[in-house]
Amino acid sequence: MDIKSNDKEFIANTYGRFDLELVKGKGSLLYDENDKEYIDLGTGIAVNIFGAGDEEWKQAVIDQLNLIPHTSNLYYSVPQVKLAKLLCEKTGMKKVFFGNSGAEANECMIKVIRKYASDKYGDERNIIITLINSFHGRTVTTLSATGQDVFHKSFGPFTGGFLYTPANDFAALKTLCEENKGKVAGIMMELVQGEGGVIALTPDFVKSIEAYCKENDILLGIDEVQTGNGRTGKLYAFMNYGITPDVVSTAKGVAGGLPLGACLIGDKCKDTLNAGSHGSTFGGNPVVTAGAYNILSRVDDALLNGVKEKSRLIIEKLTYLKLDDDMKPVGFTAEGIDEIAKLQDCRSDHDEDIIETGKTAKIVPDLRTKDGKTVEEVIKNYQFGIWPSFRKGIVSVSGMGLMLGIQTEKEAKAIVNKAIEKGTIALTAKTKVRLLPALNISNDLLEKGLDTILSAIEEV
Repeated sequence: MDIKSNDKEFIANTYGRFDLELVKGKGSLLYDENDKEYIDLGTGIAVNIFGAGDEEWKQAVIDQLNLIPHTSNLYYSVPQVKLAKLLCEKTGMKKVFFGNSGAEANECMIKVIRKYASDKYGDERNIIITLINSFHGRTVTTLSATGQDVFHKSFGPFTGGFLYTPANDFAALKTLCEENKGKVAGIMMELVQGEGGVIALTPDFVKSIEAYCKENDILLGIDEVQTGNGRTGKLYAFMNYGITPDVVSTAKGVAGGLPLGACLIGDKCKDTLNAGSHGSTFGGNPVVTAGAYNILSRVDDALLNGVKEKSRLIIEKLTYLKLDDDMKPVGFTAEGIDEIAKLQDCRSDHDEDIIETGKTAKIVPDLRTKDGKTVEEVIKNYQFGIWPSFRKGIVSVSGMGLMLGIQTEKEAKAIVNKAIEKGTIALTAKTKVRLLPALNISNDLLEKGLDTILSAIEEV
């Protein structure tokens, strides 16, 4: 079969595909039709969090498939109840609604927010505020919730009742709420904007929103479709910020490669949805929830600590910055010093002493980032979740955990194409190369994949 011509003829042309056909995989190694090997740093866009063909997950799915593959939500289902109970126990949320995708999980979140407000205050309280550069899905309503004008074309009329405000600007958000006083039902946001450029929200901004929501009985909805299920170094990203949302949506990695979306509902609004107010034919399918239960039960502290260490490895390698336990820059790495010294022909017999004392600037007093900052200025002016790079060809790295974006000097898509050609799969987000590796990828494979990307950056 000529897969490319048949794809073009018979499948709706909604995807700008890379020139790659993947046919099999094991862990973080994937193979094309010619058996060429690729290191996977994309995981199907943050889905295969234990890599391809994970044996424990596969067995859980097969066991349930041999019992009953599908029933209906008119009947009780053991895998569904077990998963809902585990989600609530691990998050502190109270109830779960299952759908099939992130968009459906966000549709449910929107319905919970609006029904809670309608039941308590009347239908006039229906506005949901989201952030500029957000992305919440591809249904008409979740596109309407998405704070990017590029998505608000061709499919109108779009669902009303959404307003948009800049990320990390609480004063602007508060002003928007006050201008619509008594009409705001909820605030909905990603804590790391994925499709919007892999940008993490600042803790002060997030905590200010939580406090404002509590003061004004506005529901706080957190979109964890991409950030959830261990991706950021906590089970869910909101746990990194120490907040308690009212509603949380998740999907992607939750079922390890099968389609599942979940809307987690907190104490304040746990009884908002009642019989007939929402539903799904396939949502919470027994096979899918059996797989998800296996995945979620294995996302433990050891795995999450590993995510944090792998995140540090990536950022330090791509920026030459040495990070402390809070991921703040404190100087250069030893590798960075060595490479910088070679580049500037200024290596001395005292390099090791200088590295140990942290006085790295004495070796390379004229070294600066793309925008002219010295390492001291980078340390002093560090912005949460953004690490300027001293590597040639890289401007910065942003994000959280194993959800990272590389701002490159050259075009991101060209770099990703070159990396695929050289045997490493990565993704793009806006103008960045995006990394979403498996949470359990080995450090050796991770470093090898990063070396390929660095080589691609040099060659493009």
